[in-house]
Amino acid sequence: MDQQQLLEQFGPREAMEYDVVIVGGGPAGLATAIRLKQLAQEKGADVNVCVLEKGSEPGAHILSGAIMDPRALNELIPNWKELGAPLNQAVTEDKFLFLNESGSKGTPPALLPECFHNEGNYIISLSNFVRWLGQQAEALGIEIFPGFPAAEVLYNEDGSVMGVATGNMGINKEGEPTDNFQLGMELHAKYTIFAEGARGHLGKQLIEKFKLDAGKDPQSYGIGLKELWEIDPAKHKPGLVVHTAGWPLDPATYGGSFLYHMEDNKVAVGFVVGLDYTNPWLSPFEEFQRFKTHPEIRQYFEGGKRLSYGARAITAGGLLSLPKTVFPGGALVGCDAGYLNASRIKGSHAAIKTGMLAAEAVYDALQAGRQHDELAAYPTAFEQSWLHKELLQAKNFKQWFKKGRTTATLMTGIEQWLLPKLGIRNPPWTIHRVKPDHVYLKPAAECQKIEYPKPDGKLTFDRLSSVFISNTNHEENQPAHLTLKDASVPVNINWDRYAGPESRYCPAGVYEFVQDETSGKERLQINAQNCVHCKTCDIKDPTQNIVWVTPEGGGGPNYVGM
Repeated sequence: MDQQQLLEQFGPREAMEYDVVIVGGGPAGLATAIRLKQLAQEKGADVNVCVLEKGSEPGAHILSGAIMDPRALNELIPNWKELGAPLNQAVTEDKFLFLNESGSKGTPPALLPECFHNEGNYIISLSNFVRWLGQQAEALGIEIFPGFPAAEVLYNEDGSVMGVATGNMGINKEGEPTDNFQLGMELHAKYTIFAEGARGHLGKQLIEKFKLDAGKDPQSYGIGLKELWEIDPAKHKPGLVVHTAGWPLDPATYGGSFLYHMEDNKVAVGFVVGLDYTNPWLSPFEEFQRFKTHPEIRQYFEGGKRLSYGARAITAGGLLSLPKTVFPGGALVGCDAGYLNASRIKGSHAAIKTGMLAAEAVYDALQAGRQHDELAAYPTAFEQSWLHKELLQAKNFKQWFKKGRTTATLMTGIEQWLLPKLGIRNPPWTIHRVKPDHVYLKPAAECQKIEYPKPDGKLTFDRLSSVFISNTNHEENQPAHLTLKDASVPVNINWDRYAGPESRYCPAGVYEFVQDETSGKERLQINAQNCVHCKTCDIKDPTQNIVWVTPEGGGGPNYVGM
């Protein structure tokens, strides 16, 4: 039964009216809500705000390294220390290593580019921080609805965004309503702010509908994989930050790692692979596991215990890929737009700052009696902000890596070490990307097959045991939220031409090619219950045949301390 049939049988949907509806309860969405309420309180006005969050609670789906630059937080909540924000471990030391298979070469501190300096920053759990930020929002009277994914954008007759509708509940695998069926709810707003994170489901639709990326470089993404460990106290160095490049990736593949020593003998270790990689045999998950076996890395984890695992796509295109962020009735903030600074591997400060800028534009519009128009003041304020200057300096970072690691290393040094010393913050040249990530895969027959070692269960692990400790869960009797435009494509194109890359680029074992008992041919099995909502398949599928849609509310990972 399709949505129209459900509405005819069970409708109409109930509707709630707000001044502002915010889709996504991460740093960007919550910062937007908090800033709106702050402005209303300062001016003695009233703004009715609600936040929809698809996770079971704020922070449940939040995954990041993470080192936080507190600059935007200082602006949003100046007394965050007194309020108990979980920024507990200041960075004490930065290291950058270039790895080969058996050894490493460190970058002298004096030559470390600005983007890898973390003085004054904090190693944090972003999921814990977002839980705290949610508490600050609720204390201001902001309504947060966890477990309610926004599944559909609603439009006014003039084409402006009217709000969103939440997903239906109680639909079985065949798409039929069960005894527990509940129709989704409509939330109407004068302005709707989209803060879904990288490759947002609705943000993607809005960018296409309003042609927000016209004239921009194609967005570029990476997949970030992360584990949280508790290690031997004798090996723990609170505040140590280690980044690496090189092995196990080949010189033409963008990527690298992070190793952050948190408080309480905890270490966050992660690996990022650019989703413009070319070899379909490559598995980002297996590269991450292999990376941990390097002598420079494994020394920290031997004798330790892995506590959690997760994965998430990250936007890496920077300023040149940033779409227009406003449209009639709403705006994109944070990673839904693509504000992450890939050179610093940081996005939470940008998410908070852009949420604040959007909130200020929305508040002024509401006070002027406007609604459903374009918030032109928001992109104007961004262009005048410190964040714009920061992203301008990093505008070429990802693009250089298409010219190889050696060139990229040299040019990052020039743009982020030499030019700043000369007082130049905007490199006088611009390097453009012309192709999206999904077109880069080469046929499997043209690439070297990569044989990955079996996991040992102590330092390296398989995908299913990893998904287990991500606390991922979906209601079993529901339609798969990983949909195919054409069911024949996975076998006829992806399997035949690329050897089934979805079985390797997915970090959660969702896609599996199995032999059909009747025909004896391969068929694609989708294990949707394993999905950690990373969005990699939506980005990397070479024919763009996979479309990620929202599952039933509250489903997905439940990250703690990540």
